[in-house]
Order: sequence, then C-alpha cells, then structure tokens
Amino acid sequence: MTPQEIEKKYGFEYPSLYKQLYVDGMLDWGEFSPNWYFEIYPKLKDNPPLLLHSYDFELMNLKSVSQEIEELMDPDNYRNINEEFRFIPFAHNAAGDHYCFFLNKENKGELPVVFLYHDDNEAEYMAKNLQDFIFRMILQDMSQQDTFNKVNDEEFRNNLVNVLKSHAKYLTDKEQDILQNILIREIIDYEISFSYGNEDARGLLTDIEMNKIINEVIPFDKMDTSFEYSTD
Repeated sequence: MTPQEIEKKYGFEYPSLYKQLYVDGMLDWGEFSPNWYFEIYPKLKDNPPLLLHSYDFELMNLKSVSQEIEELMDPDNYRNINEEFRFIPFAHNAAGDHYCFFLNKENKGELPVVFLYHDDNEAEYMAKNLQDFIFRMILQDMSQQDTFNKVNDEEFRNNLVNVLKSHAKYLTDKEQDILQNILIREIIDYEISFSYGNEDARGLLTDIEMNKIINEVIPFDKMDTSFEYSTD
C-alpha cells in the first residue's frame, strides 16, 4: 500500500514531507517479527529510517496505518472518538498510544502532530507539522540516553550521528546546526523535576535547555496542550 492509496481511500492528503520520506525509503522499518531486532535492525541502524533510534517510538508500515485508521473510525472502538475528529496514525509506542496527523487543524497543506492516548480521553499537540516533529524528537533523544535498556555512551552517540546523517535533508539549516553543535558536547548527568519529585537523567542537554530550544526554534501556540477526543 502507498500513501496515495491511503489518501484516496480515506479522502485526505498527507503532508508533502511524509510522501517524500516514503519515496526515499525512510518509512520502511522492515517486516516486523519476533526476530526483528536481531535480523532486521542491524541492517538499518547505520543508515536509520525515520526516527529508528527514538525511545519508545515504532513506525507503522502503511498496511498497519490503514488498519489503525479503520479501528479509530469504528464507532464501536473503545476510545469512542468523536465523529468530528480525524486522526491519521503513523507510529505508536509500546503502550499502544499513537502519533497521529490531526486532519481537523490542517493549515496550508501542513498537519499538526498529536499524541493520542489509548487509556485516557486525551490528545496532546506535539508540533505544528511533521518537520518540526522530527526536530523535536531528535532533540528529545539527545537529552535522554536510554539507560533503562543499558545503551552505553558510545552507542548513544553513534546512534545520534547516524540519525543526523540520514535525517539532515529533512531539517532546516538552522535545525541541523543546532543538533550538530549539541552532538559534540560531553554527556552529562542531571535531574528532571516532576510534581512527584525528581528523576535522574543523562544526555547531551538538560530538559530545561531542550524545552527552551523547542520554544524558540519551532514555536507553536498549541504545543503540549491537550483536548478530549471523546464526549463519552
């Protein structure tokens, strides 16, 4: 299945960047199977497709996208999404939450990216378009090394180097410069403050600096705001 076939089937138009990513092979993570990490991932990791190394992010193949659209549109789906809302998923996390294009807020061919929770009646704006979303995700990855899965310093940095190599053409010159300058920094340990207390983190920049860069470089008045997707 192609993006054009999905567009025709569901009556919308993808952002031009998404279709360019498809043409460039950036939407292909290979066929998922129990052995994907051992058989497919090693072939992809040095020239990663879209956000391959991002934490808790799994790109959906286009067949899965079509199936998920059907589920989200199903009036009997447990989410009970209001008919007025149109979400086009393109990725998910391990918990079953979706990264989606939000068709209702299309602006001059651009679609905002929202995070659709599966167990809360809430969708959260992440970026005003796909390019900004990609920049935000890479910056976020730079700020938090995956210590849970014991990614060491060398692998952490190498993954980021490879991501910038394959993703640079989809970013602005300014965004590339920012990320390249952060990449040459020393890795630091710091704490992230939450309402319930602090958590240890490790990366090339703190969460405070990351949020400052996001707000300055890809400003969006709805950034990190949420809305209910169901009235049930």
